[in-house]
Amino acid sequence: MPTLILVRHGRSTANTAGVLAGRAPGVALDEHGAAQSAALPARLARVPLAALVSSPLQRCRETMAPLLAARPGLTLHIEDRISECDYGDWSGRKLAELTDEPLMEAVQQHPSSVAFPGGESMRAMQARAVDAVRDWNARVEQTLGAEATYAMCSHGDIIKSLVADALGMHLDLFQRISVEPCSLTVIRYTRLRPYLVRLGDTGDFASLVPRDDGGSPAADRDAAIGGGAGAG
Repeated sequence: MPTLILVRHGRSTANTAGVLAGRAPGVALDEHGAAQSAALPARLARVPLAALVSSPLQRCRETMAPLLAARPGLTLHIEDRISECDYGDWSGRKLAELTDEPLMEAVQQHPSSVAFPGGESMRAMQARAVDAVRDWNARVEQTLGAEATYAMCSHGDIIKSLVADALGMHLDLFQRISVEPCSLTVIRYTRLRPYLVRLGDTGDFASLVPRDDGGSPAADRDAAIGGGAGAG
């Protein structure tokens, strides 16, 4: 079965503004995110990509644009099922405000129980994303061969839920996973089990450096809903 490279979109204007973008239109890459995406072709230069797939949201399509330009024989396939979680009424709100919402404790500790007001449940989010990957695995294998590798650009919570599925982890544990903007996560699928080959690989270890305020990168804190802005 194929190997899947999951690309989280580059840093966005919502990431730097501390806003939960969700599916709000017009959320683009910021300057740093554009530089991250521009580096993707070099990072993946040795990988013979068979297909490119993207969430329909602008920040993902912008992230994939340099890779698409570097691979003129490929087209970008849009897959609605790997779009961002529908956070409903939480979309567009400041992350700092959301920490005081009673639902946030469940988002952190028991996400399989969470349905966002006016949006979707986290269980439904994972189910649609897993279905999409399974369908694309079959499609790529049938048309391009079992050894093919393809790239799919999506969002933090989507990628974390796919990693949890690949590892056989319950969704309630997926907040233990971290994927920074423009990181690469690689899952090799086989007939009997998936293998997690890379997780959140950016090639940048800045997030491990102690912060200016004396805090530690390993200090206890909540998982960043939506994936966070990374260390850039």
